[in-house]
Amino acid sequence: MRSRPASKQASRPASKPARKTDSAPPTLAGLRAQIDAINLDLLRLLNDRGRLCVEVGRLKHSDGTPIYQPGRVREVIDRMLAQNTGPLSGEQVRAIFTEIMSAGMALEQDLRVAFLGPEHTYSHQAARRQFGSSAVFVPEASFAEVFQALENGRADLGVVPVENSTEGTVTLTLDLLIDTPLAIVGEILLPIRHALLSLSGDPGAILRIVSHQQSLAQCRGYIAANYPGCELEAVASNALAAKRAAEDPACAAIASVDAAAAYGLKVIAENIQDLAHNTTRFVVIGKHPEGRSGADKTTAVFAVRHKVGALHEVLGLFAGNAVNVSKIESRPMRSRPWEYLFFVDLAGHREDPKLKRALAALERKTLFLKVLGSYPEARPLAE
Repeated sequence: MRSRPASKQASRPASKPARKTDSAPPTLAGLRAQIDAINLDLLRLLNDRGRLCVEVGRLKHSDGTPIYQPGRVREVIDRMLAQNTGPLSGEQVRAIFTEIMSAGMALEQDLRVAFLGPEHTYSHQAARRQFGSSAVFVPEASFAEVFQALENGRADLGVVPVENSTEGTVTLTLDLLIDTPLAIVGEILLPIRHALLSLSGDPGAILRIVSHQQSLAQCRGYIAANYPGCELEAVASNALAAKRAAEDPACAAIASVDAAAAYGLKVIAENIQDLAHNTTRFVVIGKHPEGRSGADKTTAVFAVRHKVGALHEVLGLFAGNAVNVSKIESRPMRSRPWEYLFFVDLAGHREDPKLKRALAALERKTLFLKVLGSYPEARPLAE
């Protein structure tokens, strides 16, 4: 007798238990353990980098190479920004590597940077942004003393404002650049975000507003709308204004939020500048001209003969050599009334062939020519 075939259902293999596809959810302790392990790796790598910086410093000292080389700084940060895949933002990456390089340069040599003091001025903020917290910052009482600090050996580099997007050129800086043996070796773009600060934080108690004259001008619309009857007083720096406000309850200062914390003031209002994208351009001055970085700007000053078409003729030299003029500004010649010096910002480095030809031709056509510096052009800031 034949046996009955097994039913199809009976012939199926026994079903396997369902596979567990979801891993256990991460725990705070587990994530922190991973972060701790990465921190140790970072520390080891940073110390490896530091040892290499010490060796770099020895080589620089042996052949007289300047410690600070803005072209190299630009190259490193640009490479890191190009390789960044997130989630860190570009600005966070820039800030992190600025501090890493700042610590590395400090291992090579203390880098002394002069700026318009006291601390917590916008010049101080610009210097910290460019050089990181490991630099030695040297506050000076005036722009002229920043230049003198370098010429007298009190500082290696200086940071001075040269132009504001709202109020235009800082003419005192231009005048100082004409006569100095120093060169422009870098530039910094800093967003300027003004705040109104006072000791009590009470808007009704304010009788006088003090600040640097440029800051008062950058906030004139806000002041007219909110404090039309207040006395205005210009002082040497925003930080000095904050110090004055800390001593006088009837006085308010226009300065940075950083200054509020430093001087024990309360913030009445933030972002009071009339234009939202208010930016100041600072230049870094130093003793050693900067080499080519591949993304450079050159600043020069010249005087032309007092005749019809003289300026048109010399500007044609730049056009003829395909050199872009991004800015031109005139200043009176102090020694010759009603005659003028012209400041120009030019695309490229003075050793680039096209710009080199243009400058050589310019020298033959002008009464006076001085190249104030060729330096890496600052990247526009991400807001």
